[in-house]
Amino acid sequence: MDVQMHEVVLETDDQQPIHNAEENRPRDPPLKDSLVESTTPVPILPSIQSPDIPVEIESSSEDIRPKYRQRYLLSGHTQSISSLKFSPDGSILASSGADKLLKLWDTYTGEIIHTFSGHREGISDIAWASDGEYLASASDDKTIMIWSLEDRSAVKTLIGHTNFVFCVNYNPNSNLLVSGGYDETVRVWDIARGKPLKVLPAHSDPVTAVSFNHDGTLIVSCAMDGLIRIWDADSGQCLKTLVDDDNPICSHVRFSPNSRFVLASTQDSTIRLWNYQTSRCVKTYTGHTNRTYCIPACFTATKDKHVISGSEDAKIYIWDLQTRQILQILEGHRDVVLSVATHPTKNIIASSSMEKDLTIRMWFDE
Repeated sequence: MDVQMHEVVLETDDQQPIHNAEENRPRDPPLKDSLVESTTPVPILPSIQSPDIPVEIESSSEDIRPKYRQRYLLSGHTQSISSLKFSPDGSILASSGADKLLKLWDTYTGEIIHTFSGHREGISDIAWASDGEYLASASDDKTIMIWSLEDRSAVKTLIGHTNFVFCVNYNPNSNLLVSGGYDETVRVWDIARGKPLKVLPAHSDPVTAVSFNHDGTLIVSCAMDGLIRIWDADSGQCLKTLVDDDNPICSHVRFSPNSRFVLASTQDSTIRLWNYQTSRCVKTYTGHTNRTYCIPACFTATKDKHVISGSEDAKIYIWDLQTRQILQILEGHRDVVLSVATHPTKNIIASSSMEKDLTIRMWFDE
């Protein structure tokens, strides 16, 4: 990144470790680490318990509070808006909803570009291919559809899940998809063949989120059983299982940009940052409300290191990644903020809501 940064120690929160953590272990020297930059694959040692160590990550050199303001209000969906995703270059915002539609919006003008239709039931999640030419959508009709922006039509339908498909994501090369659903499986798809390469009996409850890491070697999944699992993408082997003592339903999980941490949203109104190599939760973010719906949290991609999430109190919360302090609360929605997305290069947030407020709001840090 073309910005000057300095390193700050990310101290672990004062909380209980997960079940398999060892007590009274000696501390090693701090591990130099970053949420953003990485040049080598992250090793996984599933059978070895690492010491609980502080982690250094990069942070902005100035503590400046964000000043996000609503710029656009986008209307068009007729039922709850389930997912928002910016295109890889940030120029297009894609949205999906229970109205079975997938819509494309111009990020910088707020104007509608196109509406895709074809699913027979509501859409729960969407994902962009890395080239920005294709979108995947996961639906309650048990299928995943691949949409071409050039052709403005569906080019492939992936059939295999036996219940609602709830989550989907591309690998970095965009030749594979990973999906999860109410059939409790995680499936890895060969997009060219349109067939599943692997069907992992991943969880004992519906799978709520799946994602690849930055180099496509790992998959993370979470489910209503409260478990977060790290998988080897090639072999399908489960390398690590993370679970908090209270075992709350896990709504969403994603790797940090360099894949050394995972950010997990749980239905105890808490967001946790896990160092999965040491099986330790190193940060918790609270203040929002999340006890019923699967609400994702995300990182900002700019020099300002923030964690952002929607909330069941109709607000959007922005935390400082390091201090866990709430820096700003965005108000305007009139119902549960079900989805948020952050722009890949600029300080722009998109948010969407449920039945009482079928709008997408675009927030710019001014």
